[in-house]
Amino acid sequence: MLAGKKVILGITGSIAAYKAADIAGRLVRHGAQVHVVMTRAAREFISPLTLEALTGRPVHTDMFDARGGVLTHLELARAGNLLAIAPATANIIGKAASGLADDLLSTLILAFRGPVLFCPAMNPAMFDNPIVQKNIRALEAAGYSFCGPESGRMACGDEGRGRLAEPELIMERITGLLRGKNDFAGLRVLVTAGPTREPLDPVRYLTNRSSGRMGYAVARAARDRGAAVVLVSGPSSLPVPGGVGLVPVTTAAEMAAAVKEHFPESDVLVMAAAVADYRPAAVSPDKLKKRDGVLMLTLVPNEDILTDIASRARKPGQVVVGFAAETGDPRPAALEKARRKGVDLMVGNDVAQPGAGFDVPTNTVVFAYPDGRSEQLPEMDKYEVAWHLLDRVLTLRGGRGSCLNGPTPR
Repeated sequence: MLAGKKVILGITGSIAAYKAADIAGRLVRHGAQVHVVMTRAAREFISPLTLEALTGRPVHTDMFDARGGVLTHLELARAGNLLAIAPATANIIGKAASGLADDLLSTLILAFRGPVLFCPAMNPAMFDNPIVQKNIRALEAAGYSFCGPESGRMACGDEGRGRLAEPELIMERITGLLRGKNDFAGLRVLVTAGPTREPLDPVRYLTNRSSGRMGYAVARAARDRGAAVVLVSGPSSLPVPGGVGLVPVTTAAEMAAAVKEHFPESDVLVMAAAVADYRPAAVSPDKLKKRDGVLMLTLVPNEDILTDIASRARKPGQVVVGFAAETGDPRPAALEKARRKGVDLMVGNDVAQPGAGFDVPTNTVVFAYPDGRSEQLPEMDKYEVAWHLLDRVLTLRGGRGSCLNGPTPR
């Protein structure tokens, strides 16, 4: 995944510094060349020897280390494809926001031309301090990226937002940034995913085979490209992507209400959920009993959420994308639905085709537009499909991404 990439890992003085060893190990396992830079305070929490053993490279600790072959801050800056500071304390965030450079890491941040990712870790009171928040906003406005922090119990016993993001999430953010995209910064993306469940009685419900994988992949990809993402998800066993706002729903009616609530503030809507077309006309308060082995159901149609939303007045640049799960060639149905439902783009796939159906990691899709154009993609990972989909969304927006609503990416 990261073969040939040079990642500079900055470590500062936080109790979460021990997690940097996990991050370094993951980077190496994914093929990256990892150069570690530690502050003096970081060395109070974890030994440079640990990081040297994991990366197979000397750890850089001193601006004026004269050992032969040790890169200077400028050489490190030129060599690296990405700089990740994990954990990032309030001190290093404040230095960077103020343009201060009094040690190797702070100097490196100023000299680094590639993407820089701060992964904050500190006491919740410190993170909530208005000065720290001002510094974070200043760095974001300058094009720097942030991952976390997360909420939970701290080492000191306090509860709140300040925990270092989990290594899995940091790895995802690093991977996304190394793809060279931050073009959704400042945009709000609303994604629906998973199935809906329509209750029949207290025990039974009607549903479908959707796992939510495609919608969750879209949410991850949009997050990795800098968007603020809200994920409206039906029942799913998938882990919620870190940094994504989750709105859990069960029925089609609940999903419709959530989409209508969040759509006005969104710049992009991707309806990847498999919403039930029908629901029982009545829900029994008691478990239905067998009657001669035959159970007759009366079904009534659910609201067509996509058609309703697509027909509404939209703000400039607002894009609506739908998904059409078909059995057989999806192109004709996707083109017809793109025209009839009034969306900007319809994504069709044949769920009966191996490697393209429900609950598998890959998909084979066709992009269909209301003007009759279509584009067939080969089979690929659903995250890759999501990446291509977001590329088409930016085209539909006239190429306007972060420059429309947010800072220019570094």
